[in-house]
Amino acid sequence: MIIKPRVRGFVCVTAHPDGCAAHVQQWIDYVKSKGGIAGGPKKVLVIGASTGYGLASRVTAAFGSGAATVGVFFERPSEDGRLATPGWYNTIGFTRAARAAGLYAANINGDAFSDEIKRQTLELIKRDVGPVDLVVYSLASPRRTQPRTGVVHKSALKPIGQSYTNQTVDTDKGVVSSVTIEPASDLDIADTIAVMGGEDWEMWMQALKDAALLAPGAQSVAYSYIGPEVTWPIYKNGTIGLAKNDLERAAKAIDAQLKPGGGRAFISVNKALVTQASSAIPVVPLYISILYKIMKANGTHEGCIEQMQRLFATQMYAPGGPKFDAGGRVRIDDLEMRPEVQAAVIKLWPQVTTENLAQLTDIEGYRSDFLSLFGFGMPGLNYEAEAEPHVPMI
Repeated sequence: MIIKPRVRGFVCVTAHPDGCAAHVQQWIDYVKSKGGIAGGPKKVLVIGASTGYGLASRVTAAFGSGAATVGVFFERPSEDGRLATPGWYNTIGFTRAARAAGLYAANINGDAFSDEIKRQTLELIKRDVGPVDLVVYSLASPRRTQPRTGVVHKSALKPIGQSYTNQTVDTDKGVVSSVTIEPASDLDIADTIAVMGGEDWEMWMQALKDAALLAPGAQSVAYSYIGPEVTWPIYKNGTIGLAKNDLERAAKAIDAQLKPGGGRAFISVNKALVTQASSAIPVVPLYISILYKIMKANGTHEGCIEQMQRLFATQMYAPGGPKFDAGGRVRIDDLEMRPEVQAAVIKLWPQVTTENLAQLTDIEGYRSDFLSLFGFGMPGLNYEAEAEPHVPMI
């Protein structure tokens, strides 16, 4: 069938299998172009491995240091009349490339929050890989069923204490408008922490430890975002921010467990990027569109793969080890948070309207990056040609 992008709100409901594979190959080519990562990981578990920073971490580990990788994700295959999710196609593209390069790559598709998927993953690692030296925790999910209680928790993207009003952009229609978000309830806060906080990361690490599947000196990293003050009411000081605080709590607890064996756990604070998750957060797409304009102009823009390659090469596996901020976090949002960059954002922010959106922001770059998440807009690919949508996981 001929597959075209169909965008509804902040999501594209179609994905192109060949385009997704081409996008993954772009990332692979970039990592290979930077050369090997000396002392990099060799046996890696990536929890949340099919899109965004998780997928970029897997690509970097595999093609930057020749690592065997196990990816855990929750993606939907194609059905009659319905395409698979982009993460499904991404994973197939990655796995084919990794195996063609002689690298071990195994995949487990299912609810990573569940005890059953943890059990399946541990069995696979024990049988095929052996103790892992890196665990990447990069889950992005709107809901979680707590495996001990059976309670379903649903995250909420809301401010705390009072409503929040600011301008946002409909990235599909190019309309800048004001948005008001009502404050979170106590249940919203508790649910968001349950979904996006650190409890599940701790459960994974405890399960690996109990099964003796953590190598001496093993590291674990989870990803977070802080951002500028203009986004704080909806992010850092909102429900997501409280969940990220809990993720940092978990990082310290896991770090204390790993240190006796020479390992460590920490949070990497990453740059604002176009992802399926960030597209759903009001205000953030407009901020990213302005940020892209500024950072591309000064030559400091990075995407997912550039961020992860830099994290691995200059932080996690650098000779001196990671450099931590006062909160014990690694900061690869450093280029985004430069004072001159943020001053330029603050200057442009109140000036942006529907009429001047294309001039003052990089809305086209945002749209291009957004569509690439679903395999569209890849150079050299004929999107008028027939594509096979029904591709089995390998």
